[in-house]
Amino acid sequence: MTAQRTLRLVLSLLAGLLLAGTVATNAQAEDGYRFWGYYQWTAGKWAFAQKGADVVVPADGAVEGWRFAVGGAAPRMPRAAGDFEAICGKTPAEAGKKRVALVVDPGTPEDALSGETPKPATGTCVVTDPKATGAKVLAAVGPVRIEKGLTCGIDGYPAKGCGDAVKNIKVPATDTPVTLKIGAAVGSTAAPSPVASSSSDDGAPWTGIIIAAVVVLVLAGGGLVLSRRRSSSQ
Repeated sequence: MTAQRTLRLVLSLLAGLLLAGTVATNAQAEDGYRFWGYYQWTAGKWAFAQKGADVVVPADGAVEGWRFAVGGAAPRMPRAAGDFEAICGKTPAEAGKKRVALVVDPGTPEDALSGETPKPATGTCVVTDPKATGAKVLAAVGPVRIEKGLTCGIDGYPAKGCGDAVKNIKVPATDTPVTLKIGAAVGSTAAPSPVASSSSDDGAPWTGIIIAAVVVLVLAGGGLVLSRRRSSSQ
C-alpha cells in the first residue's frame, strides 16, 4: 500500500466517524481505532501529518512526532512539546547532514493492548542524510513493524496488532502532559568532547618522580666511580 493510500485510509476512518456524529467530547463514548499517529511540530503545536512518513522529507531543524493511542474523530497528539533545542541542542550540526528531533510517545496504559505496558515518551536527535524521509528518521531509533503500509509497532511496541477497531472508546478531551526522556543522539559522527585535563595531570607527578630517580641513580653511580678512583690513587 502506498503512502497516499495509507493516508487516505486513515483520513477516511476519521471522516467516517465525523459523518456519524461521533465527535469526541469529555470522555464521550464512540468507536475508534488503536494506532500510531504521525505528526509534525508546526507553529508551536502538533499537527496531524498530511502525507505518509515514507514521503515526507523533514528539513534540518524539524521536529517529528509519533503517538500510539486509541483515537476517534479527533487525533491524539504527542503529550510533550516538540522542543528542538531540548532534544538536539547539545548535538552539533554536521556538514552534509541534517538534525531532526524525534518525539515518540507510546501513550497511556489505557491506550495499551491487554498485557502490554507503554514505555516513557522519548526525545531523540537524529543526525541523518538531508534527503532522509520521516520513515528513515523513525527507523534510526529502533525497529519499525510495518503491515500493509501502516506503521504498526515502534521499537517493539506494541508487539502485535495494527490499526485495530475498538468499540465504545472513551477519549479524554485533553491528555496530561509528560516530560520527555531525552536519549543520546543517533547518527552523529561529531568528535567526542575533549578528555578532562585532570587525566593528563595524573601522569605528570609520576613522570617527575621517574626523572628524579634516574638523576639520583646517575649521580650515585658517578659518585661511586669517583670514590673508587680516589681509593686506587691512595
